[in-house]
Amino acid sequence: MYTLRTTYDATLGRLPSHVRAVLLILFSTICFTSMHTVIRYASTEGNIHPFEVAFFRNFFGLMAVLPFALMNGAAALRTKRLKLHAVRGIMQVFAMLMFFYALSITPLAKISAVSFTAPLFATLGAIIFLGERIRFRRIIALSLGFAGAMIIVRPGVIAIDLGAILVMTSSAIWACAILIIKSLARTESSLTITTYQNIFLIPFTLIAAWFVWTWPSWELLSLFAVMGIFGSLAHVAFAEALKIADATAILPYDFVRLIWASAIGFMIFDEIPEIWTWVGGTIIFASTTYIAFREAHLQQKRGFT
Repeated sequence: MYTLRTTYDATLGRLPSHVRAVLLILFSTICFTSMHTVIRYASTEGNIHPFEVAFFRNFFGLMAVLPFALMNGAAALRTKRLKLHAVRGIMQVFAMLMFFYALSITPLAKISAVSFTAPLFATLGAIIFLGERIRFRRIIALSLGFAGAMIIVRPGVIAIDLGAILVMTSSAIWACAILIIKSLARTESSLTITTYQNIFLIPFTLIAAWFVWTWPSWELLSLFAVMGIFGSLAHVAFAEALKIADATAILPYDFVRLIWASAIGFMIFDEIPEIWTWVGGTIIFASTTYIAFREAHLQQKRGFT
């Protein structure tokens, strides 16, 4: 039977694991940014509360992955780690609601910049709790990436608004969720992880949306369906990347979201990033590019030994 796995094996399956992981994480950044664009548009232009947008994101996200999850006798729904899926779902609902609300009041580029604290927290957690090894060069590259994000945010120089505070809190929770995803990925497929995420998030976000409910137009419902597809694709790609590579090796590439967010924010919402956004973005890009070359060099050396 033709499945997502068949498509994956036919396209990326033959590439080296590190290259596959990088391509997957970059693909997830595009999908995440596209999803964030719809959230911001629905919240600001469509006058739909972010909590309701969160519900539709999870509802349509489940609709997007459910047909694949039900293939082969619903194999993707079989799990022995339901409690861990539930813990991740409970944690992520708080992170999602805070993040979605922040998207309604804060420019896309700033949201992306502040959320870069998540990879830092997750990398440290992966070293402490998952026992992943980190090389000195990765430490330098991660530090530079974080410094680039801080140049954009400039804490202590300009006031940090409510949106930034919400994103920072959300990022800390999301970092914990990343570690859970990494643990789940050892035994669960990326499709299973994404499917159970939507299953657990739907009832929680529906409760939050119930108190602010406004029926959306058909146009917005169509956008929500696209948002759900982007969200599920992003999480499947992200989980698969964590499954095949160390978190410390691939998380720096998540910084590329800043580039997409700056471009889309300018084209759709007339948000002009400050010069500090571009300075920080350049530093971030330099750090991720260095890691790419360094990892490729190490892969090549291992191939000859």
